[in-house]
Amino acid sequence: MSTLTVDQNRSVLIIETDEILAQYVSLDLKESGYHPIVAANSSLGLHRAMELQPALIVIDRMLAGESGLSLCSNLRKMGNKMPMLLLMARDQVEDRVACLESGADDYFLKPYRSDDFLELISFYLQPSTLDKDQLRFGNLVLDLGGRRVFCHGRSIELTMKEFELLKFLMEHPREVLSREQILENVWGYNFLGESNVIEVYIRYLRLKIEREGEKRLIQTVRGIGYVLRET
Repeated sequence: MSTLTVDQNRSVLIIETDEILAQYVSLDLKESGYHPIVAANSSLGLHRAMELQPALIVIDRMLAGESGLSLCSNLRKMGNKMPMLLLMARDQVEDRVACLESGADDYFLKPYRSDDFLELISFYLQPSTLDKDQLRFGNLVLDLGGRRVFCHGRSIELTMKEFELLKFLMEHPREVLSREQILENVWGYNFLGESNVIEVYIRYLRLKIEREGEKRLIQTVRGIGYVLRET
């Protein structure tokens, strides 16, 4: 029996029962310079993952024969370290918790959207020399070079100041930052009086990166300022 060989640095294993969706994802990946490998069920997916050691694995949560969550968990138990993304149809708190507890690195919500999906893939597969151009905090990813933001796989549009404010917070995770520090580093000067510019922009950021039911990442420390941390 011949052994399939691929370029591991650009290979993406797609474990997907839905043949049409698998074809869409495979074609998009191929056109973007990746090497897609499709497995139609969990058994074949497990075999391909062990045989080929792809750069990244995309797994549908709903698979015939075995759940995607179970497959993720089994791959981790077998020592696989490659990034794994789950395709999910629901975005409830219990779904996100189950995703992370299974060993998946991230998830992507259906319906499938080519551009957002490929941008998320690029975050995980771009050369390691570019790692310094990213800031990460939990499921929040800030691409400094492309000035893009992802949260739980969602592509988020930020204004220049929103981006700079989030960047400053992510450069100092779990550190309480005073209003004065934020004004000086993000706006570059002190506002006269009791300007509420920080509060306004914090509210904008929360509306964009924190959906209902998700953990609050940007927390208020009364009388002092703000801190980026998970509770």
